[in-house]
Amino acid sequence: MKTKHLFFSALCANGFVAQAQVDSLAIANENTIMEEIVITGQFEPQSIKKSVQNVRIITKEDIRNLAANNLGDVLNQYLNITVMPNSQTGKSSVSLFGLDSQYFKILIDNIPVVSDTGLGNNVDLAQINLDNVERIEIIEGAMGVTHGANAVSGILNIITKKNSKYAWEISTSLQEETVGKEFAFFDKGRHIQNLKISHNFLNNWYVSLGANRNDLKGFFNDKKGRDHTLDDKMRGADWQPKEQLATNVTLGYQKGETRIFYKFDYFNETVEYYNPIVRPLSNYPFPDTYFSNDKRYPTNRIFHHLNYYGKIFNDLIFNVSASYQTQKRELEKFDYYMLSKEELNNKSEVYHSNEVLYSTGTITNFTKNKKFDFQLGYELVNEDSFANAESGMFKNDDQDKVNVNKRMENYDFFVLAEINLTDRLLIKPGFRYSFQSKFDDQQSYSLAGRYLFDKGIEARLSSSVSYRTPNFSELYTYFVDSNHNIQGNPNLVPEHSFYTEANIKKYTSFKSGISLYNGFTSGLMFVTDKISNVLIKAKPSQEYKFVNIDDYKMWNLSSDNRISFRKWDFSVGLALIGISQQIDTGELKTTSDDKFLYTFNLR
Repeated sequence: MKTKHLFFSALCANGFVAQAQVDSLAIANENTIMEEIVITGQFEPQSIKKSVQNVRIITKEDIRNLAANNLGDVLNQYLNITVMPNSQTGKSSVSLFGLDSQYFKILIDNIPVVSDTGLGNNVDLAQINLDNVERIEIIEGAMGVTHGANAVSGILNIITKKNSKYAWEISTSLQEETVGKEFAFFDKGRHIQNLKISHNFLNNWYVSLGANRNDLKGFFNDKKGRDHTLDDKMRGADWQPKEQLATNVTLGYQKGETRIFYKFDYFNETVEYYNPIVRPLSNYPFPDTYFSNDKRYPTNRIFHHLNYYGKIFNDLIFNVSASYQTQKRELEKFDYYMLSKEELNNKSEVYHSNEVLYSTGTITNFTKNKKFDFQLGYELVNEDSFANAESGMFKNDDQDKVNVNKRMENYDFFVLAEINLTDRLLIKPGFRYSFQSKFDDQQSYSLAGRYLFDKGIEARLSSSVSYRTPNFSELYTYFVDSNHNIQGNPNLVPEHSFYTEANIKKYTSFKSGISLYNGFTSGLMFVTDKISNVLIKAKPSQEYKFVNIDDYKMWNLSSDNRISFRKWDFSVGLALIGISQQIDTGELKTTSDDKFLYTFNLR
């Protein structure tokens, strides 16, 4: 769904400038793109020029210029990424290289974000608020060594703001948008309000409080809204209305080389579903009384993150995070009476829920040698997922409701090395071993290199092997009745992928203030044991099951070009993506060809 902005107004007050630590990242962004600092996949924060990975950055200025409120608003503008909205559920997911959101990992401050049925994957982009974001870092391709399972097509890391150059900072904003051509201050369009307060105190402490309300009234198109009474399938909206409230608290401490922060986020969303089927109430004393069986989906997410960065034994640098997250999506059913605008017979139950204990940590600077160093790391995941039979995926003829509650765990250890062969050439190999509770133990490998040429030209080459574990639905779906037979498969094995990418880019600056960026990337991906839903039995009734059978290939060529001058920024992106997928149709005993299908993207 495309939106057009009707108007945007913001009031911003920054007061009481005092001695406080200035945000070096912000200064770097303001001065020159060549000094941007990245942390994703790095031993420690470093300039983007020194990074072995080809990291793409979306700055807070980019987000502000787009008037973006959630992650979907931003990624709509990003080359190679496709945002896939669902008009019925109101969710938006991401697709990269033709692979859906199961293969792409989303993190906040290096912690994967919980979703209804996943951790870091299958994340609803519309539920990720951006009001406290410093920048977004994106790495395309398999990142299994540094970020574990399901980081196959890429990762996105949201870096939040943890300090301020002002003693006090208060900002508030009001944003009004049309949805298509629809707008009214209370009944149509999108209405966003935001408030943030931050404060530096006691020299080393920082605290911030924020709240954001996003009220999307839906996209009606030719539909007639909630109170339409004719049984002509025109009731409701094409895009379901929803209201979101996101709040966050950050408390940080920094002294010398010691940095500690605690972050708490609370998110609430309510999606309304207006059933297009209108029914007259025959036994009601008034003949013109109509009702419909409507639904409401409330979602609540709680996010805790504690991080400690510092030194031990004077030299070793450690970075440890612990996180507890929950997300619960409920289903509320009720009868809505159009004329009286009443709700009756309300019934609520949990639809999906996910509870996660997570910890990750690294330790580096073992050698104190600029030519060679290595990093040791760990990742611990304990995930407890629940799905209600009302989700439509778990039921049979013998039992009205079959709820599913499963726990999965993995305990990973990884090692990476940085080898500076010369001042220009850097090589970075890596290895991860994952102890799995549900599947066989898994391994990931990577090898990346970077070479700095003269005149600002940088070249990078990387190859990696990663894996995706089967998701909740693929493992445990059981939807069998007189009309359906769709089954999950607890015996599925993880998919495996190989990705290699070559990138070359050049930064050019002129005395006039004009700066240029030109980048060219080529990538190749193979996915084996790909999971598909296959017809395994045709008679007497059709029976489908998730099995490991398909092979997937992808190659892409892309070019990204930017020119900046003072307050102006222009960019052009081009991408050609070829996808080949060989699908076995099971009992039909036919196999599709593996010809490449091509897509051209222009931004």
